[in-house]
Amino acid sequence: MKLLSNIVAGLVLTTLSMASFAAVNINTADAETLQKELKGIGQEKAEAIVAYRLANGNFKSADELTNVKGVGIKTVDKNRDNIVLQTPASSK
Repeated sequence: MKLLSNIVAGLVLTTLSMASFAAVNINTADAETLQKELKGIGQEKAEAIVAYRLANGNFKSADELTNVKGVGIKTVDKNRDNIVLQTPASSK
């Protein structure tokens, strides 16, 4: 019985940890979403990510975030599993 309760507790914790961060498309997300969904990204860095994207075009890789002032590889690595790189469809 103790084994079963440990398994259930483990499943609950795994589910909660997976639900705590949603995938975020860094090519479309606004600063508020970036700040909310990415670990180590506050308001200033989130705004810098959006500004970089507007000035330089869409990100082609998660590693390109390191070109944004204040965002290092450790921050990218912490968020790599939550980063999506879909390019928005152009409107005609």
